[in-house]
Amino acid sequence: MDLRERLPALSGGLVAFSAIAAFIGIAVVSLFQFGGEGALLSVASDPVVATVLRFTLMQAALSTLFSVAFAIPVARALARQPRFPGRVWLVRLMAVPMGLPVLIGALGLLGIWGRQGLVNDLLVMLGAGQRFSIYGLGGILVAHVFFNMPLATRLILAGLERIPAEYWRSSASLGMGPISNFRFIEWPIIRRILPGIAGLIFMLCATSFTLVLVLGGGPAASTIEVAIYQALRLDFDPPRAISLAMLQIAVTGVILGLLSLAGTPSDPGSTAGAAVRRFDGHSHLVRMTDGVAILVAALFLGLPLAQVAVAGLKANLFKLAGERAFQDAALTSLGIAATAAVVSVAICIAIIEARAALSAERHPSPPARLFSGLLAASSSLVLLVPTTVLATGWFMVLRAYGNTSVFAPAIVVCINALMSLPFTMRVLAPAFAEHRARTARLAASLGMSGLSHLRFVDWPVLRRPVLTAFSFAMALSLGDLGAVALFGSENLTTLPYLIYSRMGSYRSDDADGFAFLLGLVCLMLALAGTRGTASREGGADVR
Repeated sequence: MDLRERLPALSGGLVAFSAIAAFIGIAVVSLFQFGGEGALLSVASDPVVATVLRFTLMQAALSTLFSVAFAIPVARALARQPRFPGRVWLVRLMAVPMGLPVLIGALGLLGIWGRQGLVNDLLVMLGAGQRFSIYGLGGILVAHVFFNMPLATRLILAGLERIPAEYWRSSASLGMGPISNFRFIEWPIIRRILPGIAGLIFMLCATSFTLVLVLGGGPAASTIEVAIYQALRLDFDPPRAISLAMLQIAVTGVILGLLSLAGTPSDPGSTAGAAVRRFDGHSHLVRMTDGVAILVAALFLGLPLAQVAVAGLKANLFKLAGERAFQDAALTSLGIAATAAVVSVAICIAIIEARAALSAERHPSPPARLFSGLLAASSSLVLLVPTTVLATGWFMVLRAYGNTSVFAPAIVVCINALMSLPFTMRVLAPAFAEHRARTARLAASLGMSGLSHLRFVDWPVLRRPVLTAFSFAMALSLGDLGAVALFGSENLTTLPYLIYSRMGSYRSDDADGFAFLLGLVCLMLALAGTRGTASREGGADVR
């Protein structure tokens, strides 16, 4: 490809990168501009902020520890027991919390672990003198384990299933028991992938917003992002919000820096390609312990999801669906989600095409390599500057122009598009690379380009991954409460914001019904996005 042929792709990549950099840069610069040089110093000397920072790091560390400690025995049990009734559905159940709107999961956990929930009813039956409180640190830990343990389990299970079959044959011939198998075969694999898994979960928990907002129980149990929201929406203290936002950027920057040190796990070893057959899962003791681990995990994940369905069906869904507030919120949510998904997919494709055009050079220049690196990093900038921080920065910018609600829909769309960009990139980048490797030479030899190339070569193959990325981006946007929590008003009410408002006014039946309807929409989007992907043996997990 000469420069003339690569120019459209490079121009699209430049526009996409410039848009991302400008949107994030304006928000960050506004924080520094309004906060001044003493913002971080004021944070360091504020005892309340120090308490919030300490709680943020403590709950993230404990959530990571419990999630990983729970995931290891469950993953080992699933790996040792490859065949039992319902195993496929249990593994699929592990994927549900990762795509479930956080607010819906919180409602399910309230129904099981709340004051009138199943857990406290069992404690009363057993004669326990004190009920479990879902509000505060305990509830936050339970919620974070609910959402992050399945992620850790799937990643650890994938690592264990890649262990060569020869290892297990040697183990059986040597008569190694479960402890020896764990020590010499499983633990070396888990140890390689554990730092990356733990770092990812820590990052997710340190930037948690919705769960802590619902279950925090007050200033004593508040993360930095929730404190930012409270400083702006409840106390209207912009200087404190700016200081907290800058502190959040510093914290996420340190975490991402530590994550980059984890590196990529090495390959477990060579293999002859034989089918993996484990011989260590047949004894009665091992089968019993594996069964207990699998049963506990299934109940821990399944009961809150079942509670959402049961509570939702008890509500008067026809009456709720006919309310003007629900219809307006649903239209607003769908409009914002669809627009954000289109923007996210378009930016993702522009970045992928630009990087492909840059890689077409035989000897790329230093500026070309730098631009390619910037494009690769642009899709993950939202991890460095979380959504609440972006919303705070743009709130300060727009406040100078009067009513922020006028610009709120566009800001929420942009933030949601950036939030979903890492996921759309993970779906589309491998699909585009594989398609290009298969068809680039043939299309070039036929002289196909432009619309004919898109119509006859690209779209028939790439249509499914593009729709998958669109569905996941739309589902993520539909369930988001972070951006709209700051900009939400009577003129901008989404379904998550409506659910949270009904919870705050103690109309739990309405909240359960709305959550059930929102869950159905997100489930249909997830099914639409994954339709046909299950038939691909060994395909990459889009999550």
